[in-house]
Amino acid sequence: MRRVMVASTAAVALLGVGGYATADVLDVAPGILTVERPVVVPTPTVSGTPAPVLLPTPGPSATALRDAGADAPVPTARGLLAAVDAAATDRALAGHLGLSVRDGVTGQELLGVRSAQARVPASTAKLLAAVAVTDTLHLGSRIPTTVVAPPGSTDLVLVVRGDMLLSPTTGDPDAVEGRAGLADLAAQVAAALRPSGRTTVRLRLDLSFAPGPRIPATWVRNDVRDGFAGPVAMTGLTTQQARPLRPAPASPETTVARALVTRLAEKGVEATLAPATTWRAPAPAGAEELGSVESATYGELLEHALAVSDNTLAESLVRQAAATAGAPTRGTGDNAAFIRSRLAADAIPVPGLVLKDASGLSPGQAVAPVTLSAVLARAVQGDSEPLRSVVAGLPVSGLEGTVRGRFTEKATADVLGVPRAKTGTLRQGSSLAGTTLTADGRPLLFVVQVDGFAQTYDGTLRARAALDRIVAALTRCGCR
Repeated sequence: MRRVMVASTAAVALLGVGGYATADVLDVAPGILTVERPVVVPTPTVSGTPAPVLLPTPGPSATALRDAGADAPVPTARGLLAAVDAAATDRALAGHLGLSVRDGVTGQELLGVRSAQARVPASTAKLLAAVAVTDTLHLGSRIPTTVVAPPGSTDLVLVVRGDMLLSPTTGDPDAVEGRAGLADLAAQVAAALRPSGRTTVRLRLDLSFAPGPRIPATWVRNDVRDGFAGPVAMTGLTTQQARPLRPAPASPETTVARALVTRLAEKGVEATLAPATTWRAPAPAGAEELGSVESATYGELLEHALAVSDNTLAESLVRQAAATAGAPTRGTGDNAAFIRSRLAADAIPVPGLVLKDASGLSPGQAVAPVTLSAVLARAVQGDSEPLRSVVAGLPVSGLEGTVRGRFTEKATADVLGVPRAKTGTLRQGSSLAGTTLTADGRPLLFVVQVDGFAQTYDGTLRARAALDRIVAALTRCGCR
């Protein structure tokens, strides 16, 4: 019966829309391990010389790139299938399991179970977004937020370029959320104005970079209303990000502008806001810079978006990448089109791919396990050092992000801290994609997807537990 559960080739119809409220909110329960810095509650989502390898580690700050493991035995397809069979005991898995396991050293697929059949990806779709970002943006660069004075004008212009995690007060140089602070920016501007004696200004915004839909048309509006995602903009306050049952403001740009006005007043500069109808025009060439603050690096922002499954940030980062590459950004499908173009350029196989956004939030999407595992493989095959760093930094099970509460049950707790993974959890389907290490020390890349469970809260919990058991089985075996 177990072999039938794994090897059945029965077709599975992708399930309908609705039920996004269960999403990755199910992955936020605290794990049994802790880290020094509090873990952010994730925004739910409706989801020759041996090459360096991805080695999961039991600590959130330890490096995940090692040379170790390249000489360890490679699991066999037969051994891997036996391990999966032994773990796939839930009858709901029969005909509904998709899986791709690759060698973490070479990236070669070792086992595929319906690996070319596209299923609901939920938030594992953000791994595809990571390809677009790492292909385009320099992960060590930071996003500036700048105030300039146009020549011959008494106005000031706040130029925004994508930092949605601004602190409304002072910035924290060690933080990802709130590294750049509006109080620091206001202090710089006030100091720059002081020699001229100016204490009254008019302020407008420059929102000309990466324009696009505030709410993608493919999103379910209730998900925005309920705080599962917020408006996609090129600026925003970290204190106003969407959270479960606490939606983001409808206009993040306005909240930033008003916060800066308040900070300027505290520094003795009275600012009034120009009409919002003027905010789309770019700042004039030759404008004098009066102050600037910078975000965390693109690499840190992308890692944060994956760790806490931030739908809005994922969409914003891909839009910034598209704009940087000169690709369209104004249309609802432009983010998905840009991701598809990068997958094609990188020769990532995409059987059955249906992609509507960068976050996995839109209903009706489908991604095959082989597509996701090929993305992971690209990270270890040397084709993309930036992607390697992102995959190596996936959250540690039991410690970080949306896997903080995973692998904590009795059946899987023995591997806690070894798998690193991106979660994807919807009522329509659940998935896990990441890295682990066999008992013999061989790194593996895995993608596991299921979509045959009842579309209820209990059904979603069962699906999640089934995924954990399968990945735990791969981790504890030598699979030879």
